[in-house]
Amino acid sequence: MKISQKAKEAILLGGTCAVAYLMVYVARNVLGTVSNQMVGQGIFDKEFVGTLSSVFFVCYAIGQLVNGTIGNYVKSRYMICGGLLLAAAANYAFSLFPSAVPMAFVAYGACGFFLSMIYAPMVKLVADSVEPIYATRCGTSYSFSMFFGSPLAGLLAAFLAWRGVFAVSSIALAVMSVSCFVLFGVFEKRGIIRYPERVKAERRGGNVKVLLERQIVRFTFVSMFTGIIRTTVIFWLPTYIAEYLSFPEREASLLFSVATLAISASAFVALGVYEKLGRDMNRAVLLFFAVSAVMFLLVYLMKQPLFNIIFIILAILAANSAASILWSMYCPSLAATGMVSGATGFLDFVSYMSAAISSKIFANAVASIGWGNLILVWCGLMVAGVAISLPGQLRRE
Repeated sequence: MKISQKAKEAILLGGTCAVAYLMVYVARNVLGTVSNQMVGQGIFDKEFVGTLSSVFFVCYAIGQLVNGTIGNYVKSRYMICGGLLLAAAANYAFSLFPSAVPMAFVAYGACGFFLSMIYAPMVKLVADSVEPIYATRCGTSYSFSMFFGSPLAGLLAAFLAWRGVFAVSSIALAVMSVSCFVLFGVFEKRGIIRYPERVKAERRGGNVKVLLERQIVRFTFVSMFTGIIRTTVIFWLPTYIAEYLSFPEREASLLFSVATLAISASAFVALGVYEKLGRDMNRAVLLFFAVSAVMFLLVYLMKQPLFNIIFIILAILAANSAASILWSMYCPSLAATGMVSGATGFLDFVSYMSAAISSKIFANAVASIGWGNLILVWCGLMVAGVAISLPGQLRRE
């Protein structure tokens, strides 16, 4: 079957963005995957890891809000490439003094802020440059990268010392910064990347009222609930496997890689279900929240390690599929408002502020209520997701 020129252009642009975003998520997941090594070597304890991750998520969340808005006006090429390069420097700087409290917080927080310069401008870049059907496919590809970054970081942690993992991830970010700067320049000259005037003209009509009409409130809650699962639960998954399921450190890292590799399929699961349900975002989100809630309940009930891991993988996969509907389908659908970058940045801000707060809470909750009750909390979040998804379905019917 012959591929159209527009499809080829979308593949080139979407593929480049997907690889760049893969490096972002490798860097983002490094601390979670090497935390067992660092705690074991006495560099810091679990509570300090929780505080560090919270600082990262807060800076990332604030950065999404700020950089998402800036991304409405500044060329995505500069935002994305600048963010990759600055994040590489900050990520490596953190590895030089991880236990020096003030500097560690500054470096790791800066890494989070610089990484936040990438996603919202990337969504805008694709939404402005390709047709809507291809924008959805591109969104799926870098959603896959988002989830595949975790197992790749886990593999690095399984075979390298923690400093080596930070060094490799920093080099990868720097290489992608230079590569994207060159490739995006070529794409601009060939007309693959476009900056349509229609977006500027329609921005006058792109206001809060328009976003409210496009269900921004409902999807804000979707962002909140899925953000906690896809970010915080994934962050603590290696520790959960090692502590609650009693696997040795090396085996826990390998199991984490296998688990997150399976979870990375959620982007394609979301696309398949979305198409099967007639491209109805509300029905798809409702279904994924319901499945996730049931799976988390089975995680709580099933103590046998193998089945426990299978159920938690399915629970996170379903929650991440709901997240894929949000990022790959909903956000690109806002292109006509002229507010894609700003709206995406706001939703990411909500997602990561929720993750920042929950990361610290979960770190303390493990000691106070135990892993079992914490699983019930995760199940409750998915039940709440079902509740916020229902009104749209009832009104539709």
